[in-house]
Amino acid sequence: MSLLSYDPAKHAELLVDYCLYAQPGERLQLASSTLALPLMQELYRTVLRRGARPVLNLEYPGQLDDFAEFAADDVLDQVHDADVQNMTAMDGTLRVKAPEHPQGGDPKRQARLIASGARLAAARAQKKWSLTLYPTEFAAEQANMSLPEFEDFVMRAMFLDRADPVAAWGEVREMQAGLIERLQTADQLRIQNAGTDLTFSVKGRTWANSDGRRNMPSGEVFTGPVEDSANGYVTFSVPTIYGGQWVRGARLEFRDGVVVSARADEGEDVLLAALDTDPGARRLGEIGIGSNFGIQRPTGNILFDEKMGGTVHLALGRSYPETGGVNESGIHWDLITDLRPAAGGGTVSLDGEVWQQGGQFV
Repeated sequence: MSLLSYDPAKHAELLVDYCLYAQPGERLQLASSTLALPLMQELYRTVLRRGARPVLNLEYPGQLDDFAEFAADDVLDQVHDADVQNMTAMDGTLRVKAPEHPQGGDPKRQARLIASGARLAAARAQKKWSLTLYPTEFAAEQANMSLPEFEDFVMRAMFLDRADPVAAWGEVREMQAGLIERLQTADQLRIQNAGTDLTFSVKGRTWANSDGRRNMPSGEVFTGPVEDSANGYVTFSVPTIYGGQWVRGARLEFRDGVVVSARADEGEDVLLAALDTDPGARRLGEIGIGSNFGIQRPTGNILFDEKMGGTVHLALGRSYPETGGVNESGIHWDLITDLRPAAGGGTVSLDGEVWQQGGQFV
């Protein structure tokens, strides 16, 4: 099977028509770094063709790291009112991740920068929004692939290899609706594997069907755990990057919904800085269950990794209000544990009944 070359025009059409469903006269923010310029140019043109108004926000590589390092304290810790007002005036937003080599820096200042964006994130959440990825050299390196291999991976993960990608995402939506039908009846959810035995309640919460509109690619169902219900411990076996730094082998212990103990094999200072962001950072804001079995291997990018079929992810911090979650925080950090046999296996149980075993829905 030959490798597919990345097609920014095809990607842009899917994003504008399916994810943003752009309408004439709308004001739509398109944000990324200059690394993603080929896609941003196609997005700008496509939005214009749909009769909408694109607002292009481009950063230079390393701009956020520079901000975290050099900003005065009052600038680092507060979003300007004008930035919030500008976001409020948008009809929708699209953010394009363009992974680049992390520059490191002080984990505490990186955590403060992430927390300071909470007001902006809240304003963005009131509008339609979507998030996607542009395949960069560093993203390919993270995934242990060549750039052509990674471009092929991205195209297939987004169904851009299909004649009708939108129809393919409709099939995902239908399959996940079946998962939600069972999940919606559950009270207690328990996750178990070699380093995990965690129980919490999802009673009365709404499960969301992530079908590619907000995250492209997608393939997960998620909700917000009852905030004071988590008890036990969890080990996150899939490495992740937070604030530009790797965190591997993170382990958290919960008591009545609050993280009471935390450690990591690598990046423990990053983990502890994130947990100290605010009181809400020590509670769960999301439980997500990956259902995209087309994504088979970790890439070091959360947009793909959290969707892997056979994994579950837990987010520290802010809840999604549409799920019924009420936890508030300046962060929302997804951490993943793998339940597939190659990672040692594991189970998800609903009210004592095994619902997923070894990464497969039973």
